[in-house]
Amino acid sequence: MFKSLAGVALVVAAATALLAAPANASTAGTSADASVAATAARPQLIRTKVYFGRCKDTCQVKVRVTNISRKTLYRVKLNANLTINGRKMGACYDNVGTIKARKVRWASCTVRTATLSRYYNAWLDGDLASYNKYARTSVSYLYYR
Repeated sequence: MFKSLAGVALVVAAATALLAAPANASTAGTSADASVAATAARPQLIRTKVYFGRCKDTCQVKVRVTNISRKTLYRVKLNANLTINGRKMGACYDNVGTIKARKVRWASCTVRTATLSRYYNAWLDGDLASYNKYARTSVSYLYYR
């Protein structure tokens, strides 16, 4: 009787180890994701401020990119997603170039889509109560330590 209970315990322990391995693997993936999140949570080297140029049937998005570090930033690129009244109208991108330490560069791009034109015409016709524009920007860069 004791031998059969010991055998059952070994089988249960082996099954638990097999089931625990994939769980640990997924936990390791989560901790890797956490390290990526910790990397993204580091202080950034830039600040951005969004301005709008003409924003009717086409919309110009202007972004002031400020390098707040003491490092030169290379290959700075801007991506902007334009939304009006919470609906995505389009995206645009711009290659900013190099920004020296503590300096400012301006970037701008223009969104030209049929959806934006339709929304602007609907707003002119009075079908839309508001025409609230918002640009979500993402700036990528490269620097050397």
